[in-house]
Amino acid sequence: MKSSLIIILFFLAGIILGQTGILPEEISFDRLSIIVLYVLMIFIGLSFGSDPRLPEILRSVSLKIMLVPVSTIIGTFLGILLYNWLIPGVGLKDSLAIGAGFGYYSLSGVLITQFSGEGMGTLALLANIIREVISLLFAPVFSRYFGKTAPVSAAGATSMDTTLPVILKASGKEYLIVSLVHGVALTIMVPFIIALIYKVL
Repeated sequence: MKSSLIIILFFLAGIILGQTGILPEEISFDRLSIIVLYVLMIFIGLSFGSDPRLPEILRSVSLKIMLVPVSTIIGTFLGILLYNWLIPGVGLKDSLAIGAGFGYYSLSGVLITQFSGEGMGTLALLANIIREVISLLFAPVFSRYFGKTAPVSAAGATSMDTTLPVILKASGKEYLIVSLVHGVALTIMVPFIIALIYKVL
């Protein structure tokens, strides 16, 4: 929860800096966002490669475990289709791309900004932060009423890091590997799915 609030504060600070004109006009924010995206991808690779649990995660990957991230993707997209039908306003392509962030707000926000502009990138950032906050707050409720894997799916890509402690508390320590595999799989797929949505639809 604390990390989400820090992210929001930095986001608000960026808005204030952008509106006040303190930053030099010579800065190319389009180019800067691409550089940030590349740096993010490097750190994703470093975090995976340096994680001592990686061999265990790879050994534990099976068809049964992989059904959890697949179910999360299907459930997310079905929810988006329902939302888009009930509350039109954002185009279906942008809605699907925002949902395809699966809680990975930093990467999805930058990617969607590149494809669809700052407005959609901002919406992606906020929507995916909200997904993480909801997962942190309601993990016990999800586990009790929708099953032990429900908090994992709700957390999306964050099930491997920020929401992992509350998932384990709500569902049990036996869901550690499921949460890690789920988070790793979705994190890897986020950039590919978002790019595919914008290129195909």
